[in-house]
Amino acid sequence: MDRYAKTFTVRWADCDVNGHMRNTSYSEYTIDVRIAFLAEHGWTFDQFVAAGIGPVILREEIDYLRELKLGEPVEVDFEQLGMSADGSRFKVHHRFKKSNGKAAARLVLEGAWMDMRVRRIAPPPEGLARAFAKAPRASDWAEIPPRG
Repeated sequence: MDRYAKTFTVRWADCDVNGHMRNTSYSEYTIDVRIAFLAEHGWTFDQFVAAGIGPVILREEIDYLRELKLGEPVEVDFEQLGMSADGSRFKVHHRFKKSNGKAAARLVLEGAWMDMRVRRIAPPPEGLARAFAKAPRASDWAEIPPRG
């Protein structure tokens, strides 16, 4: 797969008092994109519950590039940057793009799959691993400048 993205319209509930998208909304949009991707590729929320496994965020970094405002459409994509050998940990990248094509933000997340029964990070079940492996791979990681 070359690319996966969803389009949202910034809602009132997504904004701060200035009418700009609030920081936590960026994270929430990316969660919706990842969960939609997995569901569309064979791993639904009900399967998470049945398997007793769920995603956990270990680290998240957001670069804000341009304002997103109330009522504005925004496209959020999803790419895989990599994962551990057993698939238990992963790193993903999301870009936020305004309707004029300009970048609004980028988010890099490091996460893991947690076995909810034993409360430990664990390799994903086979079906989840297959679905996640279908995620587009980042084409150019160099486009994100190092922090410093």
